[in-house]
Amino acid sequence: MKKISVIGAGVMGRGIAYTAALHQFDVILHDIHESSLENAMKQMEVDLEKAIQRGYAKETDRQSLKRISLTTDLEVAGKNADLVIEAVLEDMTLKIDVFQKLDEICPVHTVLATNTSTMSPTEIGAQTKRAPQTIAMHFFNPVPRMKLVEIVRGLDTSDETYEIVKEVALQMNKEVIEVNEFPGFVTSRMNCMIGNEAMNMLMEGVASAEDIDKALKLGLNHPMGPLELADLVGLDSRLRNMEYLYETLGEKYRPCPLLIKYVKSGRLGRKSGQGFYDYSKQEEHV
Repeated sequence: MKKISVIGAGVMGRGIAYTAALHQFDVILHDIHESSLENAMKQMEVDLEKAIQRGYAKETDRQSLKRISLTTDLEVAGKNADLVIEAVLEDMTLKIDVFQKLDEICPVHTVLATNTSTMSPTEIGAQTKRAPQTIAMHFFNPVPRMKLVEIVRGLDTSDETYEIVKEVALQMNKEVIEVNEFPGFVTSRMNCMIGNEAMNMLMEGVASAEDIDKALKLGLNHPMGPLELADLVGLDSRLRNMEYLYETLGEKYRPCPLLIKYVKSGRLGRKSGQGFYDYSKQEEHV
């Protein structure tokens, strides 16, 4: 497994590509928008410079980004890949469409992984001719710094596929856990529940956003408050996750009305400049 293609140049996709390149994989980063690829490469260069300055990366790592090539052509991304990691929006129809196209493009040995945080690799794999080679690799944001990868087996995922993606994750200097597929896996199930309850408490006037986050950081030793984290992930992404969990696991995952209202208003968190916090004032909450 030396050639990895990453589909989607958003926050997660560029983070996976960056991490893979720094650990000596050859990477193709794909997106349908040329501008997204250009922005992703610029951000990776900024991230690497900061990492070098802070001692998290070495001067020699500057050469690693040359391992990344960019393309808007899915066939170019898939035709020589040993492993493809999909990192598009949390939309099942979109993911299935990407996987079906990759199934036709990729060599027979290629493993197809989804970076989904909640959705079913079984359902995705069943729409291809390579269900045994379909799996979920759930990375966490920010990918270069977060140590965990949840590796989620679908119903038909083979042991060989599991071992391949486990080895790739370990080569990226990650810790892994093995999860048998169930909606939300381990972390998203817990995280969405905590975050949703924090939003309900904010809506009910129990405490301010700052104090809710402070309570979990100082009282429960969470590294980041649940509302800060939701802003970082993106409130639209969190809402899609909550809607999927509500549909599959029931009432306890009903999205908080405040979350729905914020998304409708365009308050999507850090990426829009405002969510539970106002980032237009350049305040640092994380």
